Amino acid sequence: MKVLLDTHILLWWLAGDDHLPAPAAVTIADPDTEVVVSAASAWEISVTQAAGRLDAPDDLLDAVAANDFGTLPITVDHAMAAGRLPAHHADPFDRMLIAQAQIEGFTLVSVDRRFSEYDVELLRLD
Repeated sequence: MKVLLDTHILLWWLAGDDHLPAPAAVTIADPDTEVVVSAASAWEISVTQAAGRLDAPDDLLDAVAANDFGTLPITVDHAMAAGRLPAHHADPFDRMLIAQAQIEGFTLVSVDRRFSEYDVELLRLD
């Protein structure tokens, strides 16, 4: 399985936070799962940190690498697809993750219920 982590899922995993749903934790920990983090999540984290609204690791790239997670750059194709998505979700970072999951064939891991309004594969977390 190939999964793309939503930003909050990544942060919960890195912090060992109890908010992380058990099915997500099991999937991420499975050595047969390819786990990927988007550049959009790194961007969202750094913007939110700079605004003083988030306590997250300053060494995010090291933390991602230490967990053997891959990284996914943002391409022009991703940007165009995100811009064309229906307006169910206003958050540009989330829209980018949806577009990337669609284009790259990843299962998206998120607790955001609005993601189900899009044609994207989601990891069942219930």
